[in-house]
Amino acid sequence: MTRVYVPATIELLREWHAAGAVPSGALEEAFEAPDETEEGEYAALMSAADASAELLAGAAGRRIVVVVGSGAFAPVEWAEVVAVHADVAARPAGSDGDEDLAWFATQEVPDLLG
Repeated sequence: MTRVYVPATIELLREWHAAGAVPSGALEEAFEAPDETEEGEYAALMSAADASAELLAGAAGRRIVVVVGSGAFAPVEWAEVVAVHADVAARPAGSDGDEDLAWFATQEVPDLLG
């Protein structure tokens, strides 16, 4: 199953986690992997990471990507979130963001938000 990669910020992640769902408006900005290959999934992840950096508007912060199942373009309950990818630490303002993101299981999100 291909995945959908939703760009976010730490503030959006906090909001979605507290609400128990990823809103449909956020899913409209998502990137779907073109196939189930590692390369396809990585390309979608990095496109979403670039979009997350744009959400930061050049400010310091962490790029966040929320991963949900394929074809999810309606509000998605938090239980359907597959994983979260994030920068390990906040990036300095204006950083180019070429680093890979770390993978977090959904049960690790409270620690990520902490």
